Amino acid sequence: MRVSTTSFSNNFLSQISQLESRQNTLQSETTTGLKLTLPEDNPSAMNQVLNLQSENSANTQYQSNITQLQGAATTASDALGSLQTLVEQAGEIATEAGSITSSTQLASYSTQVAQLIQQAIQLGNTQDSQGNYIFAGTNTGSAPFTAATDSSGNVTSVSYSGNTSVNKIEIAPGLTVTAQSPGENTTGSGSGGVFADSSAGADLFSHLISLQQDLASGDTTAISSTDSPNLTKDEDNVVTQISANAVLQSTLTAAGNVASQKATNFESQMSSDTDADLTQTLTQLDQTQTAYQAALESGTMIMQTSLLQYLE
Repeated sequence: MRVSTTSFSNNFLSQISQLESRQNTLQSETTTGLKLTLPEDNPSAMNQVLNLQSENSANTQYQSNITQLQGAATTASDALGSLQTLVEQAGEIATEAGSITSSTQLASYSTQVAQLIQQAIQLGNTQDSQGNYIFAGTNTGSAPFTAATDSSGNVTSVSYSGNTSVNKIEIAPGLTVTAQSPGENTTGSGSGGVFADSSAGADLFSHLISLQQDLASGDTTAISSTDSPNLTKDEDNVVTQISANAVLQSTLTAAGNVASQKATNFESQMSSDTDADLTQTLTQLDQTQTAYQAALESGTMIMQTSLLQYLE
């Protein structure tokens, strides 16, 4: 019986080609450690990997945003804490001064409040690690508070050159927050002003200046009836800002934890989809090489037999 040489040759070459291709693929996996290097290796798996890479890239940006916001929020928290202490000190002075008749003591308190006003201006012009003024709204490139003084060096007014806008940054899909705070907001809506907010009745610089002037003039009635209640409003406003900052930091911490876990999951999934199992790959390569060698040997024997039959 004669064997169809053409038919056998075609089948033989096809089998050898498939085994060679398989060997090349497995050898590439052992060299690179990857089972996916080109889209045609596994289109479906490659598409999944590309999607994971896209999601991971977005998640990395969220992590960067969170880190940036955490830095700004920490700076704001420190400044707000110092501001609260300052307002408390001014409130204590106003409470004590209301019942003091000594002009010398009142003058001493006036000097202390003048110093508190200077400290408050410094806090209002606090900058973060990037040099941004944190209480300027979105006008972060310029110091928001500027003082005007009299011939004695006492502050008579403080002007605000910031704005009431804030930039919100995305820290998770659909979740945006801001670490910016306007120093003043007299519009009655939007983000609350830290030093002056019309909806809260807060106007710290104006109230401190009034207290300092009333102390200097010995007007204890105004101190008790006006200055002290006004400073209470200022303190309540600062406490509100501190609470909002605490909520922000808690939100950032939670979002950061979620983003960190997602990053781990993305890396693990991409590694699972792309990294070769070296032990399994080497076993498959050995099996493929054995099959390739066997195919060559059997093919050669059959071709020789077929040729002898043809010659007969």
